[in-house]
Amino acid sequence: MFGGGFYRRRREDEEKPVFSIAAWTPKTKLGEQVKAGQITSIEQIFAMGKPIKEVEIVEALLPGLETKNIETASVQRMTKDARKMKYRTTVIVGDRKGHVGLGVGKAVEVRPAFEEAVKDAKLHIITLALGCGSWECNCGTAHSLPITLRAKVGTAEIILKPAPRGVGVVAGVNARAVLELAGIKDVWTFARGRTRDKYNMALATFWALRSLSEMKNVEKLKA
Repeated sequence: MFGGGFYRRRREDEEKPVFSIAAWTPKTKLGEQVKAGQITSIEQIFAMGKPIKEVEIVEALLPGLETKNIETASVQRMTKDARKMKYRTTVIVGDRKGHVGLGVGKAVEVRPAFEEAVKDAKLHIITLALGCGSWECNCGTAHSLPITLRAKVGTAEIILKPAPRGVGVVAGVNARAVLELAGIKDVWTFARGRTRDKYNMALATFWALRSLSEMKNVEKLKA
């Protein structure tokens, strides 16, 4: 009855962002400050040390976030009655300008699991102080990392090292997705352990970047 174009347009309409700051009713004091224009950047929130509990705050301050689905896998748990199955989706969000987040969502169906993962990723977004920590480059621009970072999740371990301009993102598929959406253009990576585990590798990469965002006096590392 309907051609493929109808379903294609329907999918495109469903994927369009529907957030409107005018129609948003904040539930927290932080949300009220964002809607009133008292807070204009997400860095102000991080400097205040307040947790973000509303997805709309991130959508208002970072409207250009990209979304990438890392993995959708079926997970099971045994209950007293029967075996319950759900879908677990791992999602990365970022604006390629130093903001990146990782989230996980679970649901009986794939679409709700994806939507929950996107919300979770936005609530766990971080900001990075990128720089040039490579002795081969020392250009002073924010194209790489200021220092070497390391993180381990399960048996998956990753090491991120600053690289000179022109090298690119030398990493596996899962780590590359996190690094590129974070805005890192040049970096060396070394991974070991069970690197085929998509969830652990993406999470280890995100934790390594998060350790940089949690450092004090990080601006001195960029110099």
